[in-house]
Amino acid sequence: MSQKLSIFPLTGAILFPQLQLPLHIFEPRYRAMASDALARDRRIAMIQPRRGGDDSPLYDVGCIGRIGEVEAMDDGRYNIVLDGLMKFRILSEDASRAYRLAEVEALPEVVEGSERPVLAQSRRQLERALRSFSPAMRLPPADVADEDVVDGVSAVVPLAPADRQELLEADGPIERATRLIGFLAKAAVPL
Repeated sequence: MSQKLSIFPLTGAILFPQLQLPLHIFEPRYRAMASDALARDRRIAMIQPRRGGDDSPLYDVGCIGRIGEVEAMDDGRYNIVLDGLMKFRILSEDASRAYRLAEVEALPEVVEGSERPVLAQSRRQLERALRSFSPAMRLPPADVADEDVVDGVSAVVPLAPADRQELLEADGPIERATRLIGFLAKAAVPL
């Protein structure tokens, strides 16, 4: 099922499901977007522009965020925190407003029970790769879901925007973990 959402193309700002992204909204068209989203359903679709600049062509996949925290300033700017809901794919764009709109389809990521052992093994491999990459970094405690750990590490390790976009586009957390482990292995400092 498709839906129309406000699109916020911002280089380097990639939102993952179940994570948060703080944003300072200051440009007039995006202040209008935030105001409209707050008046509707509080949802904004974050996505990467392909060549920098928010008017360039977009990647196909992004993440829908819901405005959680909001600080509206007297001059019309906003400080917001987006809570990542779900990945999406752009079906078509609409240029009828100052900011971009798009018809999108949701791309839910569901981990089946049979995939849990593989995902748990991926988490252990990710922990080893992370230690080689940065010995001081540690994964969250065991009570944090494996898929949330994979997404969290994907969001915080220093990667180029194109690499982080590749992680977002991965077909689920197991594939995302495999790609992330590969990125960490390439950048790791030998112990």
